[in-house]
Amino acid sequence: MSATAPSANRHAWLLIAAATLTLMVTMGVRQSLGLFVQPIARDTALGIVEISFALAVAQLVWGIVQPLFGAWADKTGPGRVLVAGGLLLVLGMALTPMLISPWGLVFTLGLLGAAGAGAGSFSVLIGAAAQHVPAEKRSMTAGIINAGGSFGQFVFAPFAQAMIAAFGWAAGMWALAVSALATLPLAWPLRGRKHRTTNTAAVAAPADIGLRQQLHIALRDRSYWMLHIGFFTCGFHIAFLVTHLPSEIALCGLSDRVSAISLALIGLFNVAGSLGIGWLGQRYRMKSLLALMYASRALLIVLYLASPPTPLVFYAFAAGLGLTWLATVPPTAGLVGKLFGARYLGTLFGLTLLSHQVGGFFGAWLGGLAMERFGDYSWMWYADIALALLAALANLPIREARLFPARTAPEAA
Repeated sequence: MSATAPSANRHAWLLIAAATLTLMVTMGVRQSLGLFVQPIARDTALGIVEISFALAVAQLVWGIVQPLFGAWADKTGPGRVLVAGGLLLVLGMALTPMLISPWGLVFTLGLLGAAGAGAGSFSVLIGAAAQHVPAEKRSMTAGIINAGGSFGQFVFAPFAQAMIAAFGWAAGMWALAVSALATLPLAWPLRGRKHRTTNTAAVAAPADIGLRQQLHIALRDRSYWMLHIGFFTCGFHIAFLVTHLPSEIALCGLSDRVSAISLALIGLFNVAGSLGIGWLGQRYRMKSLLALMYASRALLIVLYLASPPTPLVFYAFAAGLGLTWLATVPPTAGLVGKLFGARYLGTLFGLTLLSHQVGGFFGAWLGGLAMERFGDYSWMWYADIALALLAALANLPIREARLFPARTAPEAA
């Protein structure tokens, strides 16, 4: 056994811990913004459609920057990317109360804040960690990092709601800005640029393959596109809920406290879901796990619509959703790694996240339009059920080997 192995293991765990804590902050801040929709609408001249549009733009921008920041991190290392992202996130949250107009929110929440959160998110963090762990451990590593984002939602949703209730929504935004400063020192352990992938099997892409060639290979692969279809649906579902679940709860005559607890429960239960899926992804086909998670979402929504709108129902609904909320990330990232290796995982997984956030744009925006047009979210729930079933079916034909084979070109149909 090499004398450097313990040191390498310690470095890998330090990197994973820094990535987990970074995602806890960036996702915690980002996933708490739905709590601000009703307070901003009450205290300003802005309507729910205008606020929803700004948050929809944020969903889209968060997705657009994923492959861009992922490619930057693949080339130079994630440290600089994370520092730049942390500063953008702080600036976006801090400026929001000062620029209260439709386009002001688009600029602060939709552009600055979303780009900053995107720089400190899945494609960069999981891509960086994948370079330091064996291929068979990547699913579990992604699950651990993903659990940090879920725990961030559990922590930040009640925190943001408490700040809003005590001091107003502007103070709540400034509190999130101060919290985002924590991402800056966490970038230090992730600053390296050297690719030190440790594999027990062959790396999927040759060491000398270029990014352009790898993109050409990936974009010709049907399985890669099936992942995009599933992740589009996931984004639609999550963005709709994180933006409009507090408004849905308010429509039922329940308090803001129920909204905060529901969002926190989603985050708490997704910690278990993320770790569980990361563990299962080492033992079962990840495409099957994804299909089951998407199908379960459709069932949960049907059960919710058939139940009375009580706090207990919302808490149970949130707990059920939480088990799959962001638990789709580890198997999706794991499948991309299986198909194409870890060298350009930040870029290739970033592109699937772009599809996720295109769905997120429509989930957040159409939710606001549905509320304005029909006075409730019924049609959004029906669309969510249909899309969840589509996503479950889309994952079944993905070609997934049981091990991690070498791969430089798409498999024959």
